[in-house]
Amino acid sequence: MKDEYLFYLRQMIQIRLFEDKVFELLARDIVKGASHVYAGQEAVAVGACAAIGPNDYITSTHRGHGHCIARGGRLDLMLAELCGKSTGYCRGRGGSMHIADVKAGNLGATGIVCSNLPVATGAGLAIKMRKTDQVVLCFFGDGASNNGAFHESLNLAGLWKLPVVYICENNLYGMSVPFSKASAVPHVSDRASAYAMPGRLIDGMKVLEVRDAVAEAVAYSRKGNGPYLIEASTYRYRGHSRSDPRKYRTKEEEEYWKGRDPILLFSQYLESEKIATEDEIKSIWAEVEKEIAEAEDFAVNKSPYPDPSELYEDVYCGWIQGKFDLEEVK
Repeated sequence: MKDEYLFYLRQMIQIRLFEDKVFELLARDIVKGASHVYAGQEAVAVGACAAIGPNDYITSTHRGHGHCIARGGRLDLMLAELCGKSTGYCRGRGGSMHIADVKAGNLGATGIVCSNLPVATGAGLAIKMRKTDQVVLCFFGDGASNNGAFHESLNLAGLWKLPVVYICENNLYGMSVPFSKASAVPHVSDRASAYAMPGRLIDGMKVLEVRDAVAEAVAYSRKGNGPYLIEASTYRYRGHSRSDPRKYRTKEEEEYWKGRDPILLFSQYLESEKIATEDEIKSIWAEVEKEIAEAEDFAVNKSPYPDPSELYEDVYCGWIQGKFDLEEVK
């Protein structure tokens, strides 16, 4: 048990420090464009991914770095992808919002809100057609729950009894809009009954509660009972993106949630139960800091940008390649 719990702690610390580094590289204009960091929500990704097996799948969101790390993603390849380098998971083409690692069961993140729900539902249909015992975890935010694709996906999954566990990470805001002002019901999980599936509200700041709830849902779906909806109450520490000054939130609210920090709560639990000492926890922080530094060196200093001659590779419209030369494109 100790090794397992320290692994959860390490993954949460990896996510936190990775996101801190991403925010730093954004400020230095090394990482380009938009990036939506996951700091504060670590317990959801780590707890949920701990409840599935190596042959299962996940689908992710625009705030997807934490999901990739929790699914076993390599920090160096992830950071290289964010930096647009050819050594990244998607050869520098996906960037922050489109990291995928299909070999690890990560079907990919997406920058379009709610667009991963139909993908997860389709993967669930494929599993049912193949008659395997796999399950899909589908992460999404509270903002996505008011999108038409949410209702269509859950309705089909409920109708066809697909093995998908839908996990809403309710961090209280869809960009700057409070969920309380965007929904006729107080909880996303209240909507489960409309699609003939169980719904459950959990504390998304407690990694073991997330793991146990998702494990129960996974077992339910794996047995052929159909989909399951979980709503995890959580909080993002930073703004929606780098350009968000968070003026719609109070300092008191932010301090309250930081007092319920998932890494802090789990560290306190490990110490109080005598599972780990303060020195052991500090050692993990130090080890991860070194991992992040090595990932930064790999991504920033040791990885090349893609060669311009590869511009037309990895696109669906392969016929375009060769029709124009690079000089004409310029």
